[in-house]
Amino acid sequence: MKTLEPSLVWNFFHDITQIPRPSKREERMIAYLKNFSSDNNLICKSDAAGNVLICKAATPGFEDSKTVVLQAHIDMVCEKNSDVDFNFETDTIQTYIEDDWVKAKGTTLGGDNGIGMAMMLALLASDDISHPALECLFTVDEETGLTGAFALEKNFLTGQTLINLDSEDDGEIFVGCAGGIDTTAKLSYTNEKSPEGYFSFSVTVKGLTGGHSGDDINKGRGNANKILNRYLWKINKVTDLRISKIDGGNLRNAIPREAQATVCVPYSEKENVRVLLNHYIAELDIELGDVEPKMQILLESEIMPESVIDKKTSDALLNLLYACPHGVKAMSRVMPNMVETSTNLASIKMTENQEIIITTSQRSSVESSKYDIANQVEAVLLLSGAKVSHGDGYPGWKPNLKSDVLKIAQQSYKTLFHSEPNIRAIHAGLECGLFLEKYPNLDMISIGPQMYGVHSPDERLSISSTQKCWKWLVEILKNS
Repeated sequence: MKTLEPSLVWNFFHDITQIPRPSKREERMIAYLKNFSSDNNLICKSDAAGNVLICKAATPGFEDSKTVVLQAHIDMVCEKNSDVDFNFETDTIQTYIEDDWVKAKGTTLGGDNGIGMAMMLALLASDDISHPALECLFTVDEETGLTGAFALEKNFLTGQTLINLDSEDDGEIFVGCAGGIDTTAKLSYTNEKSPEGYFSFSVTVKGLTGGHSGDDINKGRGNANKILNRYLWKINKVTDLRISKIDGGNLRNAIPREAQATVCVPYSEKENVRVLLNHYIAELDIELGDVEPKMQILLESEIMPESVIDKKTSDALLNLLYACPHGVKAMSRVMPNMVETSTNLASIKMTENQEIIITTSQRSSVESSKYDIANQVEAVLLLSGAKVSHGDGYPGWKPNLKSDVLKIAQQSYKTLFHSEPNIRAIHAGLECGLFLEKYPNLDMISIGPQMYGVHSPDERLSISSTQKCWKWLVEILKNS
């Protein structure tokens, strides 16, 4: 990776991949940033949340230009394939290059948002790039709650122009984003002794594409939780299904790729569950085969567990998961081809204190619709007898098509690449909406290089698009 151009950007990105930085555990990356600022004689400050701001004076000729804030988040989504032995709190990302892509071996790469940080560090370290005064803001815990942006102090920044570097689409300028809120259910259960004369088996859903629950929600990808539950629900309609264990998905902002359950049925139904599975796989091949060609549903015999979930809760869980909505709720009538409202059935986890935790995430660019879909999910969850709670949520970012920095970015792109950039709002959440609450006069855009498979082990970062985005960023600063 260090042989790639621009070398300064890729060298910093390599450094970043070697520093573990899960959400809420970014202390090593924060220490790296502070050491970097000290080594380069730059002003650095941090706030109580852990956000870091590194400042650099304007280059000659730009002393009277407005200060520009560049922003990226420190943390990364930690997802891996189930057969990969990897600890995100201690291990370094194993990167490799394939054609035009930088990838990671069996884990997320952390291009989201490591490449944004790398570009900011390259600008701070360079001595041959013209730019106004820079304030480079590195925020913490974006992926699991936007904690850093929520806690950002009102007097932390002085600049009134902000370029967010957390987008993932080549040649596109984002000028707005959806707001979001999480809805969580807790379903209590009791353990019962496993019934006699039953056959135990595990069902595993794997090989799905997954992806970002905002950016990829409209691509029709399979949700492992829904796929697993649908099969279990089918079995429960024809015989007595008992659940011992169930686990699916991980992060609220990732479409679940894998899910597994250990269950049992009367021994007389042993062959029937396999027949049902074969029919089900055939159905899914028609429904999802073109978008999920690597999907697998595996059934394996298991030793009979000592206990199962009580029947009432088990039935309630299956009905809850079947009824709980997932996917696109509405498309925008303002921005063509943009999702307006969606919901993600993100994860199912069992705890040691006999609770099943179901985590969901709702998004919308219309504030009232955000709460409407969250309330709809809540209503479904309540029907099962679960205790339901909502997160604090975060606001959307309303587009400003008269933005000065937008005009500069448009003209800079045309100058460099002789074509028009696309101007879009994004269904994924960005920190910009929260920044606007604290700094209502901020003029903002978001850009970034091409990435695919974000929030999944298929994450990949385009080398050529990174080169292109770097040139574009430098040109924007030169004209600011």
